[in-house]
Amino acid sequence: MPSDATIPSVDVAALQRRTVGSLVGVQATGALGITIGIATSSLLARDLSGSEEVAGLAQTFQVLGAAVAAFLLARVMTRRGRRAGLVAGYLTASAGALVAVVSGVAGSTLLLLAGMVLLGFATAANSAARYAATDLAPVHHRARALSLVVWATTIGAVLGPNLTGPSVDLAALLGVPDLTGPFVLGAAGTTAAALLAFLLLRPDPLVTARAVASGGHEGGPRPAVVAGRGAAGGDVRAAFRQHPVLVAATAGLTGAHATMVAVMVMTPLHMEHGGAELRLIGVVISVHVLGMFAFSPVAGWVADRWGRGRTLGVGGAVLLVSLALSGSSPEGSSWQIFAGLFLLGLGWSVATISASTLLAEHAPLEVRAGVQGTADMTMMLGAAAASALAGVVVGTFGYPVLNAYAAVLALGVVTAAAFVARHAGRA
Repeated sequence: MPSDATIPSVDVAALQRRTVGSLVGVQATGALGITIGIATSSLLARDLSGSEEVAGLAQTFQVLGAAVAAFLLARVMTRRGRRAGLVAGYLTASAGALVAVVSGVAGSTLLLLAGMVLLGFATAANSAARYAATDLAPVHHRARALSLVVWATTIGAVLGPNLTGPSVDLAALLGVPDLTGPFVLGAAGTTAAALLAFLLLRPDPLVTARAVASGGHEGGPRPAVVAGRGAAGGDVRAAFRQHPVLVAATAGLTGAHATMVAVMVMTPLHMEHGGAELRLIGVVISVHVLGMFAFSPVAGWVADRWGRGRTLGVGGAVLLVSLALSGSSPEGSSWQIFAGLFLLGLGWSVATISASTLLAEHAPLEVRAGVQGTADMTMMLGAAAASALAGVVVGTFGYPVLNAYAAVLALGVVTAAAFVARHAGRA
């Protein structure tokens, strides 16, 4: 098998199919490692600290860790390729899950928060995996390739929470606190994802794309490398200055993610205030997750057929409809909250896939990973800020006002789409 650095001849189409198949497995396994601990991290933080306020910090620290990881892993991928970055991300997350287990044994809140920061590396790695699917994809199939990897998250998102019960039995077997059991399984999931990435992503898709571009391989894609400091010098900031579409795509990506997170994290509280049972709240969140991932291949097909900018606008419009429904929903359970949360996930999916494809297409090849990592870092920081502000808005003004505030973010997605529609062609 040829090394990543020396690829004398390669069937690009066959390698692309194999890469996407491998990434689907990596993504599903990595998502399992992430989601299984989400259900109990806040509960463990509450028990360790004795404070409801500190309980919310667990997820905040994981999001912040993901933002830092997006930047660091992008640097690794720029220098060493996708495989090295994914392996590093998942192994770091595995270490974070084990730190979370130790925190439960030691009774340390600080150790738990440190573990959650490291667990954020799995979120960043899963986000980076979707970009790897586009490195060798032909122009008319890029969004679909990316969307298939996003779809694979559904597997882990569904299986993860359902393994919470068996993880308690595992915790008892190991002699650790019950709430740390999910992190034991999470460590196994992220380690498995790292192993799959290491074994299957050969040759590396990003390194191969560079070899094809520099060697002019017959029959393969020829990614455009724009002359100037942004490409040759590896200057990510220069790439954003030279390609305004990248700025618009990042704005659309960040706006969609911030909109989704802000409303999603406060919906359970809105339902609980109206007396909704925990079971119904769980069903609403499951419907939301279904909207996020299950229909992503359709979103990819639409983005390839209609264009990235137009599809990004559709995603923003769906987000606005979802906010109108959820914002008008009464406290407790209602058809508006079910429909609103489903469309919130669907709008996020459509906007994220189209914006991510724009980043893959318009970033110069030499700094592609760096541009994508910067966009993901911005997206995650935006989500962290929106999540923190959402609690303040709901506590002061109420859930309907939160949806009105989120509508401003969704309008930003529509504005970014309009900019892309005007400028993407000439770029």
